[in-house]
Amino acid sequence: MKNISIKLILLVWCLALQFPVFGFTQRNLLQKAGVSVDSLKKVLIVDYSWVPCPDYDDRDGWDNFLGDKKEYCIGQGEECLDYKWQIILATDYLEYQRSGSRDAMQTPYGENNDALSKLVIAELAEGKGRFIDQIINGVYQYCQMASWAVSAHLNMQKFDKVLPYYKENIIDLQVADVGAFLSWTYYFLHKEFDKVNPVISDYLRAEITRRVLDPYMANPSMIGWMALGRVPRMVNNWNTWCNSNVLQCFLLVEDDKDKLAAAVWQSMQSVDQFINFNHEDGACAEGPSYWGVAAGKMFDYLDLLSLATGGKISIFSEPIIKNLGEYISNTYAGNKWTVNFSDASAKSAEDFYLWYRFGKAVNSLEMVHLAALLYNPDIYPFKSNKRQCADIFKGLRAMNVRGELLVCKPEHRFKPYVAYPQSEMCLMSNNAGYFFAAKGGNNGESHNHNDVGSFVLYIDSKPVIIDAGVGTYTRQTFGPERYTIWTMRSDYHNLPIVNGIVQKDGKEYRAGKLIFNEKKKFFSVDIASAYPDEAQLKKWERSYRLEKDKLRIIDSFVLNEILLNNEVIFMLPTFPQIVSPGKIMFDNADGKVFLQYGARQFEPTVEIITLDDTKLSTVWGKTIYRVILKSIQPMLSGTYTYTISKK
Repeated sequence: MKNISIKLILLVWCLALQFPVFGFTQRNLLQKAGVSVDSLKKVLIVDYSWVPCPDYDDRDGWDNFLGDKKEYCIGQGEECLDYKWQIILATDYLEYQRSGSRDAMQTPYGENNDALSKLVIAELAEGKGRFIDQIINGVYQYCQMASWAVSAHLNMQKFDKVLPYYKENIIDLQVADVGAFLSWTYYFLHKEFDKVNPVISDYLRAEITRRVLDPYMANPSMIGWMALGRVPRMVNNWNTWCNSNVLQCFLLVEDDKDKLAAAVWQSMQSVDQFINFNHEDGACAEGPSYWGVAAGKMFDYLDLLSLATGGKISIFSEPIIKNLGEYISNTYAGNKWTVNFSDASAKSAEDFYLWYRFGKAVNSLEMVHLAALLYNPDIYPFKSNKRQCADIFKGLRAMNVRGELLVCKPEHRFKPYVAYPQSEMCLMSNNAGYFFAAKGGNNGESHNHNDVGSFVLYIDSKPVIIDAGVGTYTRQTFGPERYTIWTMRSDYHNLPIVNGIVQKDGKEYRAGKLIFNEKKKFFSVDIASAYPDEAQLKKWERSYRLEKDKLRIIDSFVLNEILLNNEVIFMLPTFPQIVSPGKIMFDNADGKVFLQYGARQFEPTVEIITLDDTKLSTVWGKTIYRVILKSIQPMLSGTYTYTISKK
């Protein structure tokens, strides 16, 4: 009895440590809305009338549905009529282990994804059977692959982490993505395949079942991203990304109502964990670039579930769902720029179809108006890429709202102050065109950079002080070498280096006391506990105040011991010129910006960072710049003040 009590105390203690870090609140909104598996059986629509587009053989329906996009869809497919399907070699998988390259395997795979996507959409648009043979070739190519998973995710396998193991069927992002696309292919075209040979559709259905449906139901507690195990864990974008795709597979392929209801119920339990582990304030810990495949995929899942139950299961009225949506409009900086903490790019994807649909569902005018402002009718809604197949569900739903976007009011207004107290982030703007964001948080967040206390600044929707973002993913990006990559290190963010020491990775390295003050447009965070003990740091309170014509930053610190002179880093997108003691000038496209600091406190130097990684250079160009302010006089305690302004 005593041992049981000790174990219980330890369990409660562990949970108390974990839940505040991840923001766990056991809301279980979907389970409360769905009630039970038996209830699901009564509301699930099994005759496919929920599908938001015409049947394949309804030619007039497809002509009206695609409108001015019909010929473009057909033209895309015509480019692939002579496509040579790529064979993915064993050495392509092995290259991930040998050099860390994901592209060796993902490039030929992505080319196949792109080709099959274009062919299927073209056939739906034309409906004459001209693309069927080449689609069948593609279907057979996928059915004969050892695995639909990518090389970087084979570490999910138990028995071999490098090559696809024929006895295992894991579900990673790519398996779920390909499974969903092939399920739509089966739904639309299986009768056409049968006219050629019934074996084709039978083979395809069997492979979707074997690779997705069966493993999803076999042992869900062992699939980490589902978060259905006994031990609570952090839940990231994999949960909603995979669940939204797997739900499509079941709804389109599974014709046993009992099995379908059980699968949908399980997916609801899993997606509940994503919602449970998000803060009520709605911030996306992985940044705006990941929002589309985190909260955005949650929305696609909820939209699909609502369609498939005739609106009987819907949680769009819940405040947290709206908050999760409006994070994307709150962090939009204009001109395609966005706040980009964590593994996020500063260039926004501007997924206006998704933003509009989400905003409409949760009654967010700011989301629908921003979507209308960014709307470009020339953007192809069924676009695939060199990694994922075309997202058919999103494409269909985008076509459903194209007309609405044309008549919606286009507008985006920056809010003067947005506090995310639980997620520890703050946004501010002023009438002079300044848009600012800073964060607290911890260094164990999903897709983390060691950046507790860092900030970014835009003026007139142009980057002034930046977060470089993240480069091309390799094996090192998510391995033990992650924090040897410069983009992940705090000394390449807008932060201090204390006694020569940078921030440490791990959830225990986190922000201390935070202060939000909307009236004064003020945010402060003590970042001392984000540094390891070697930094000899007792307090480092960084405060930000956005005034009418400047951003003022104050560092107030106390050290236990002086080992090396402090350094303070500012990352810039344009070349900085030291114009006088205490004053650095740099361009901001439309004019000059000035960084001012204590001339008697710091000696400045400038480092030029050459960007050889195309993922970074496509955002920033060939170079970015690192300003290093090195303290002249070592002090155990003191205050540094910096201002950034247009004059």
